[in-house]
Amino acid sequence: MAVGVTSLALILLPPWRTGHVLGFIVCAGLLAYAYYLQYVDGLEPCPLCILQRVAMAAMGLVFLIAAFHNPGRIGAHVYAALLTILGCAGAVVAGRQVWLQSLPKDQVPACGMSLDYMLETLPFTETLKKVLEGSGECAEKGWVFLHLSIAGWTLVFFIAMVAASLALSRRD
Repeated sequence: MAVGVTSLALILLPPWRTGHVLGFIVCAGLLAYAYYLQYVDGLEPCPLCILQRVAMAAMGLVFLIAAFHNPGRIGAHVYAALLTILGCAGAVVAGRQVWLQSLPKDQVPACGMSLDYMLETLPFTETLKKVLEGSGECAEKGWVFLHLSIAGWTLVFFIAMVAASLALSRRD
């Protein structure tokens, strides 16, 4: 009897609650590592990094709520939709940063205002626009593992977390 790849993947997936607890643990672990890099190694986050942290924290919170709620079929799809939206938003921001990091040095935007200063002085929509445009500090790679920067690894994890949440929503 042949088992399809999709069926095999669903068999190998953990149960609903366990999968969402694992999703929360991954998000919390990634955030803990980001704070370790900031406060222990002295690697200051750029505005795009901060937006990625917000998206990761929001995903972690939704994973945790989903694990405790343990909804029915429709609720599982609602949680998957929320996680997909948050994950795609985080992936877009991480992808933007990866793109900025790939620019030649002469095309990198100049360093701009800090996120705190922009939030205090500019309207929220203008702050968001300026943050997404990126600045010089967002183009710095700082740390590289297996040829991927932190932003590259964050992009990989956002995509993986979206895939996991969609797979878990299909689980009976």
